[in-house]
Amino acid sequence: MKRVIWIVLDSVGIGHMPDYEYYHDEKSNTLKNVCSMANIKLKNLQKLGIGNIDGVDCIEPNDAHTSAIMRAGFKNIGKDTITGHWEMAGVILEEPFKTYKNGFDMKLLDELSKKISRKILGNKVASGTAIINELGQEAIKAGAIIVYTSADSVFQIAAHEDVVPLEELYSICKTAREMLVGDNNVARVIARPFSGSAGKFVRTANRKDFAIKPPVKTALEILAQNNVGVYSVGKIYDIFLGAGIKDSVHTNGNTDGEDHIISYMNSVNEDALIYANLVDFDMKYGHRNDVKGYADALVQFDTRLPDIMNIMRDEDILVICADHGCDPTTKSTDHSREYVPVIIYGQAVKPANLGTIDTISNLGATVCDYLCGAKTVYGESFLYKIIKT
Repeated sequence: MKRVIWIVLDSVGIGHMPDYEYYHDEKSNTLKNVCSMANIKLKNLQKLGIGNIDGVDCIEPNDAHTSAIMRAGFKNIGKDTITGHWEMAGVILEEPFKTYKNGFDMKLLDELSKKISRKILGNKVASGTAIINELGQEAIKAGAIIVYTSADSVFQIAAHEDVVPLEELYSICKTAREMLVGDNNVARVIARPFSGSAGKFVRTANRKDFAIKPPVKTALEILAQNNVGVYSVGKIYDIFLGAGIKDSVHTNGNTDGEDHIISYMNSVNEDALIYANLVDFDMKYGHRNDVKGYADALVQFDTRLPDIMNIMRDEDILVICADHGCDPTTKSTDHSREYVPVIIYGQAVKPANLGTIDTISNLGATVCDYLCGAKTVYGESFLYKIIKT
């Protein structure tokens, strides 16, 4: 029985990629800037060898590191959740997703408003926390929803949970998803519910993503076809529309996600991928430029890491990586175009430093190779370089 526990530290980038100028991310280095400003130590990640990865100079290198390590880049154009996770799973896009720096077509929003029988406010690029503070009270009074976007290809819908019940908000998102095709296509429609009163609005944990279908079979579907159970934690299910996933659980944050990872590790007894996204780094701290919160979340994960490692079985492999950056120390509140760390640990893995790989799709190819010997649509396995013989 072979299992891979794959944990995505959402937005923990390690320095801008060569094409940073196109994305205006020349100062972004999420891990380094957070560690430096908050003066934190990540002793368990340091033991694994994160400080030995190309470009990571904020954590002491470990000559006796216990994992296979590398720095991964991206071929997909973009710096968002979908492009990052899809590339991990062997999906390389021919065209980038469309973004909406001037908001969405008013005819589209008028049609959506008629279909859902609610007024629409906003329709601009904005920070999620800023726009609910700006328009939240008006939305409550009018029984309205707030539509906004970002530098990513997203159509975000914020609504107060006491005014627009969750199931109605999700239904509105599904309606928008059906409409956002062709010239109006976006990668994700995102439900962004909030609660509280004026001046004290807070986004709740009931976020839900409605993504588009990947254009080719992902690693998750390929694994399922080869009788490998895929178990998802967090927003993984939404990112891949559930395709190939045997069982899933949504989470209320990083700690809840870690609890569910451990629960699956204790209960899953088959060839399996346990694929998790820990979203707090990005959603709660990166986008809000909360350096302390980001640093505390890194320390919390590092402290919890032994709880995961100590229950690994002999043929289990632990994979830790990220999907993009979101540097809370810069003026921007958007994602950043960064390299990401890749750490692979287990009794079956020999310590190695593979330097820099140009596409993280090679990681998905390696996971498939280990679990069932299958190939992904894109990506080349490096299993032979890291597996003990």
